[in-house]
Amino acid sequence: MRKGDLIWLAAFGAVATFLLLPATHELFVAFTATHAYISGFIKFLILASMGELLALRIVTGTWSLPDGMIYRSLIWGILGMAVVLVFNVYAAGVKGAMASGILPGGESTFLFAFFVSTIMNMTYGPAMMIFHRFTDTFIDLKHEQKDKKITLNDIVERIDWNGFFSFVICKTLPMFWIPAHTLTFLLPPVYRVIAAAFLSIALGAILAFAKKNKKTIVPNRA
Repeated sequence: MRKGDLIWLAAFGAVATFLLLPATHELFVAFTATHAYISGFIKFLILASMGELLALRIVTGTWSLPDGMIYRSLIWGILGMAVVLVFNVYAAGVKGAMASGILPGGESTFLFAFFVSTIMNMTYGPAMMIFHRFTDTFIDLKHEQKDKKITLNDIVERIDWNGFFSFVICKTLPMFWIPAHTLTFLLPPVYRVIAAAFLSIALGAILAFAKKNKKTIVPNRA
């Protein structure tokens, strides 16, 4: 195990310890309740950024910072704020639909979680993923072509849309995100956003392994 592995694991352990210790756990709950957007920003900035580093470690075999790491982290933070809003909107909408009979299940906790996860991931999920792919691609192009103005057309042409839709949309949504978010929405509301932030680490690892296997099978393609 390399030094970087130990540092990453220590950071992960520190976050987990902060959430589990009674004193800091109470602080976490209180801060989340009173500063929902700020806490969402912090949770995703830290944990999703750790996921970025882990994914790069899996793909390259070494620890390094991706180009534009600060900007990537800030975007993750902004997405964390969006998740705070979206989770509440979809949860309230599904709860209302079940109460009025538009959706079945009555007061079933599991069906509530499943409906929220499925509807959210089939509507908001692809839009968020496309937005994030655009921002990542823009950062990549900006670092590769520092003196060139990056256009929307440059970004669209750079993205592997076939790979994006065939794997990210058609596989990770039904096979990972819908089951994972179903479990997330079985949790009390205060823990849902932090659970989603932790899931970003897991997804980063999944995507990294997929990218690594693709490179192994077809070494001449990105």
